Amino acid sequence: MGISTVGVVGLGYIGLPTAAILAANGVAVTGIDVNPETVGAVNRGEVPFVEPDLAGYVAEGVSSGKLTAALAPEAADAYIVAVPTPFTGDHKPDLSYIRSAAEALAPALRGGELVILESTSPPGTTRRMAEWILDARPDLSLDGLDGRPVIYFAHCPERVLPGRIMVELVTNDRIVGGLTPEGAQRARDLYQVFCQGEILLTDAATAETAKLVENSFRDVNIAFANELSLVADKLGIDVWELIRLANHHPRVNILQPGPGVGGHCIAVDPWFIVDAAPEEARLIRTAREVNDAKPRWVLHKVVDAVADLGATNPVIATYGLAFKPNIDDLRESPALEITTEIARTLPHATVLAVEPHVETVPAEFAGLANVRLAGTQEALEAAQVHVLLVDHAQFRALAGPLTGKHVVDTRGMLR
Repeated sequence: MGISTVGVVGLGYIGLPTAAILAANGVAVTGIDVNPETVGAVNRGEVPFVEPDLAGYVAEGVSSGKLTAALAPEAADAYIVAVPTPFTGDHKPDLSYIRSAAEALAPALRGGELVILESTSPPGTTRRMAEWILDARPDLSLDGLDGRPVIYFAHCPERVLPGRIMVELVTNDRIVGGLTPEGAQRARDLYQVFCQGEILLTDAATAETAKLVENSFRDVNIAFANELSLVADKLGIDVWELIRLANHHPRVNILQPGPGVGGHCIAVDPWFIVDAAPEEARLIRTAREVNDAKPRWVLHKVVDAVADLGATNPVIATYGLAFKPNIDDLRESPALEITTEIARTLPHATVLAVEPHVETVPAEFAGLANVRLAGTQEALEAAQVHVLLVDHAQFRALAGPLTGKHVVDTRGMLR
C-alpha cells in the first residue's frame, strides 16, 4: 500500500526539512509541533531558523497545499518522529520527548500505519517507543496477534550536516532498521520518494547504534586533534603548522582542533554508547572528556590574556556563538559556553558577543549584565582582547584588523 500522507512530529532542524522535502515530492505532509510560534511560522511559509535553501522548500510546500502544520497529530499513512533526545546532567539519555510524541500519536492510529523514529537514540529506543504506543492502544499490535491491526515501526537516523541539509537529505545513503522486516521495507519505500542514495536495511537496534558509532568515530578523531593542541601549546609549537606537516604523510589525516565539540549529535551521541556499555566504551568516554574539557582550557587562555593586558575593566570580544560555521544553531555550542563562562569568571569585564546569524540574546546570558550581542565593527573598535571561537565566513576578513592585538584564536583562522 502506498503512502500518500505523512505526519512529521517535531519541526526542528531535522523534522522541518524532512517534511519540506516530502512535500516537494508530492506527499501531503502535516508537521506537528508543540510550539504555537513554530506552527504559525510554518503555516505562513516561514522558517524559524537558518538553513540554506529550506525557506524556498517550505514556502513552496505551503503555497501548494502539500505542507501544513498543526499542534496535534492528525490521521496519516505514516509518521516520522524527529524530536530532541538530550541527556541528563549525569549523561543519561533523556527519552521524555520521544515518549511524549508516542503518547500523542497513539490516539490518531487506526491500524496499518508506519511509525518511524528519526531521533538519534540509544539502542532499543524504537522498541520502547512501540511499547509506549501499544500500551496506550492495546487494540493494536506489532504482529497481528489475535487479529489486532498491525502498526509498523522502524528507525531511520538522519545523517545530514547543518548548512547542507537540503542537499544531503537527497544525496546521502540512509540506514533503515525495522522492528520487523515489513516495517523496514515500508520505511524504505517512503524514503525512496526523495532519497537518491542507497537505502540499507537492517534491524532497529543496529540502525540506532550505527548513528551513534558514526558520531563517536568523529568525536574520537576530533579529540585527538584537540589533545594535540594542548600538547603543542605546552611545547611552544604551532599546532596548525604541526598538523599541516604531519598530514603530508600518505596515511595520516589529522583533523583541525577547535574550542570543543558542539551540536546535538557529536557532543551527545557518544554518551549513549557509554551509558549502554560503560565498562567497554573506555576510548569513547575518554574522547568525550577531552572534548568537553577544551572550553575550560580556552577560558584559561582568555583569563591569562586579560591578566597580561593589566586592564581593570577590560572589554573582551568573542567571535561566534554557534556550534559550527555559517549556521545559527547554538545547541551544545562550546563557543556559547566559553562566552558565558568568560562573563561569569570576569564580572568586571564587558563581553561583546559577535554572532552574525543570531538576533535574539541567548537564554544562557540571562542574569549576566556584562555580556551582550554586538556587531563586528563595534567589537573591533572597543575590545582589548579578541577571542575567535567559530570560523564563520564573515570572520575571514578579521586577520588584518586583528594584527598586533591580544587574540585567542581557537580555529587557526587568523594565522
